[in-house]
Amino acid sequence: MTIPYPTIPPVIVSFGPLAIRWYGVMYGVGYILGYRLARTCTARAVLPIDKASLDSWIGYLVIGMLVGARLVYATVYDRPAFARDPVEILRVWHGGLSFHGAVLGMLLACVLFARVHRFRFLAVADLLALAGTPGLFFGRLGNFINGELYGRPSTVPWAMVFPADPLRIPRHPSQLYEALAEGLLLGLIIWVLARWSLARGWYRSGLLAGTFLIGYGMFRFLIEFTRQPDAQLGLIAGPFSMGQLLSVGMPVLGILLLAYVARQPPVHATIHARNNDRSV
Repeated sequence: MTIPYPTIPPVIVSFGPLAIRWYGVMYGVGYILGYRLARTCTARAVLPIDKASLDSWIGYLVIGMLVGARLVYATVYDRPAFARDPVEILRVWHGGLSFHGAVLGMLLACVLFARVHRFRFLAVADLLALAGTPGLFFGRLGNFINGELYGRPSTVPWAMVFPADPLRIPRHPSQLYEALAEGLLLGLIIWVLARWSLARGWYRSGLLAGTFLIGYGMFRFLIEFTRQPDAQLGLIAGPFSMGQLLSVGMPVLGILLLAYVARQPPVHATIHARNNDRSV
């Protein structure tokens, strides 16, 4: 028993060589919602970053995301192909981005932004954790519409046959699992934690970033058991995929960060963090 895959043309409308694709629209929606969420946080002084610096921060993130996602994909997921044609690393439109690389790139961008604009890095990282989950949710929906990054063969009642699958067999809709867990559920957890900790005077810079690292790492590691490994890599270490190997360290880092955060004094919800403190 399977559920019919809802085939949706990837191109919404085209104008000659230009085309508007669902994949891009989904990421656009995620970006807009994340930006609005960040604006709401700054307007209500939920996290210490002023409105004037928000647009600049977004620019840092976009560059960090693209560079990090592309470099990690090229070096970890498909090194031989990029070694044969190094210029391919610039052809982002051909696909090939690593989410773990995007996280690394955005964290480095936050470090640079915090130093240049004199914010505490962990406060900026918390804002990223809070505003980033809509992009995860809608990005995975874009993967589902494209029929890519599908799951492993399965007999669950909601299995689907994806048009791009050369075997044409029922598979887990793992893109939807990731959208619901890494995007929706993790986003709700972080948002509730932010409101709860601020209302009780318990919030500390780094609390949300540590929670994101733990939550995403755990969710991604577990869901990878249902996701088809990359064709050029397969399983790397026994039953584990490259995505799992890259995810396994995230909860460890998150726990270490929360242990550090627990020893820090609470931060009140006021926009007063623009100061000369460039430390973590």
